[in-house]
Amino acid sequence: MAFSSTFAFSVKRCKPELVVPAKPTPREIKKLSDIDDQEGLWLQVPMVFFYKKNPSMKGINPVEVIREGLAKTLVYYYPFAGRIIEGDNRKLIVDCNGEGVLFVEADAYIRLEQLRDNILPPWIIGCPLLLIQVTRFICGGFALGIRLNHTMADAYGMMQFLNAISELGKGEYAPSISPVWQRDQYLNARSPPRITCIHHEFEQIPQSPDFMDSDKLIRAAIFFTPKDIQELYNHLSSLGSFRRCSRFDLITACLWKCRTNALNPSDPDEIVRLSICINVRGKPGLNVPTGYYGNAFVYPAAVSTARNLCTAPLSYAVQLIQNAKAQMSEEYIKSVADLMVIKKRPKYATVWNFIVSDITRLGFEKVDFGWGNAVYGGIASATSNISFYTNFKNSMGEDGVVVSICLPPLAVEKFKYELENTTSEPLQNEIFM
Repeated sequence: MAFSSTFAFSVKRCKPELVVPAKPTPREIKKLSDIDDQEGLWLQVPMVFFYKKNPSMKGINPVEVIREGLAKTLVYYYPFAGRIIEGDNRKLIVDCNGEGVLFVEADAYIRLEQLRDNILPPWIIGCPLLLIQVTRFICGGFALGIRLNHTMADAYGMMQFLNAISELGKGEYAPSISPVWQRDQYLNARSPPRITCIHHEFEQIPQSPDFMDSDKLIRAAIFFTPKDIQELYNHLSSLGSFRRCSRFDLITACLWKCRTNALNPSDPDEIVRLSICINVRGKPGLNVPTGYYGNAFVYPAAVSTARNLCTAPLSYAVQLIQNAKAQMSEEYIKSVADLMVIKKRPKYATVWNFIVSDITRLGFEKVDFGWGNAVYGGIASATSNISFYTNFKNSMGEDGVVVSICLPPLAVEKFKYELENTTSEPLQNEIFM
């Protein structure tokens, strides 16, 4: 288990340009769904992909391949080439005006292999609805950086969009999955709207404490190897509290418990939450169609007092997480959409609410523009209370899960200590910053 370190190098960027659809597209106004335009999604999500040199692609410029694939893809995903405007009652609308996606060509004066495990998040890239930067390395590899307006798509939708760029960039006539908009038909509030479930994830209490000031946080990544995860399983078993749980449940329980301990609530009876992003595609009754690339997830919350979470066995947190996931139903999802309308699209709870999103099953690292799989592909940074799980193979060849996280400086050492003590044996890998 390890934390990411920092690494500096110089990059020369060309003047940004706007890439427009390769063919004329409809000029129209499209409304976002009530799930799309909740305040918690009014942000830019950074993503990054790193690719090694591929001898079979010698003489082929990745900038041109991706730029051409992007222009062709925007014919099908033309709302991405538009601009967001705000309508009545803060309702967000996409003006499909074809202005284009911001695109930057860049060169980094470093070899990809010099970065080693420093390709783990966080990174900062320079931000219309979508910004794309392709950075060539002197070794022949390259990086693809993206900033996505989250109201337009979730991780699943972005994966679909990137696969379309890959397919069209390689010469396919059309994307293998046709994009579906239809935000006015799916995941919108009922008429009349009615909140029928308890939504702890949206319970608002006073302002966030100063110790989570985003300008002062340390951004890092934790790498869990299969051996680390086995140690967590062993920890449950050694306590006589082993229960069937997924890798996600186990890592999430560990992080929630360790993070809360490290932040050290002044009141042990403080209510703490863990919100779990769950994809609703394929859920019975919703009929979200294949190709729908809008936001199609909710994040039900597990709730505990800080005292109970920090002092109880790890199995306590595991059970709370499993119970929160079990809340997911057609009615729960519809209740969230209704809550957005009734309560004017509120932001998720920010005080003592840790939000986690597992994107390991989407396979971002398998997006192939002709250079093979990415060395790393996924979300580029955590926020003060949101962490992402991504697949990664480190420089030692170990497959595992990377979790990006933000912590106040004074909590970092405590967090490391808690991680070590959550397992029954010392951690296998060095912890570093």
